[in-house]
Amino acid sequence: MSEIVDQAMRLFAERGYDGTTLQDVADAVGLSRPNLYNYVKSKEELLVAMVEATAQSAANSLREVRQRTDLDPAGKLRLLVRTLVLQRAERPEQFRTLDRSDQALPPEIAKKHLESRRAVLGEIMAVLEEGVTAGLFRPIDVRVTALSIIGMGNWVAWWFHPSPAHPAEPVADQIADNAVAMVAREPGRTPATPTPLGAVALLQQDLDYLTRLLTAEEGRRGPAGEG
Repeated sequence: MSEIVDQAMRLFAERGYDGTTLQDVADAVGLSRPNLYNYVKSKEELLVAMVEATAQSAANSLREVRQRTDLDPAGKLRLLVRTLVLQRAERPEQFRTLDRSDQALPPEIAKKHLESRRAVLGEIMAVLEEGVTAGLFRPIDVRVTALSIIGMGNWVAWWFHPSPAHPAEPVADQIADNAVAMVAREPGRTPATPTPLGAVALLQQDLDYLTRLLTAEEGRRGPAGEG
């Protein structure tokens, strides 16, 4: 079944969904059409398999990462992005085919695809919100940021071409680090405790710094009326 799906993805990417027949798929995997029916009954079933292998698989993988208790939000975000990038790099034709065919998908399959995409967005937004609440991430718009991160990961399916000399793992690591750098607070700006009191402590640091600046400025001016 895996080979059938892979060959269908390749044909859909080359010829389009409407331009590919089940006979084409059967020929590609070396089966007669009657034998192919033992695995799939229609092209729609292949599209469902594509959705499950791309968007739904990604959503499930990201959910597992988000639920881990051994990682802080930065660690979760790094692993989320790395997972997403590797999935896109390893199955680019599947993602590209769904991306191109998004508007032409049958209604039920389009609904599954949309739900899976929303699930991916929700998992990343949840980790970003967790990081903001903990004081590890800047107070960002989590939806805009999550969409930006997803865009970075998805685009890999279009431009990255793995080879023995250019494996996917270092690329995934770099993009994951970029994602964390997008949202991380500046060094020294992370509260010691992820609580309202921790945030107040940061504000107090800013006020103390501002007081020092104002005091130094007054000192340079000297007593009122001088300078």
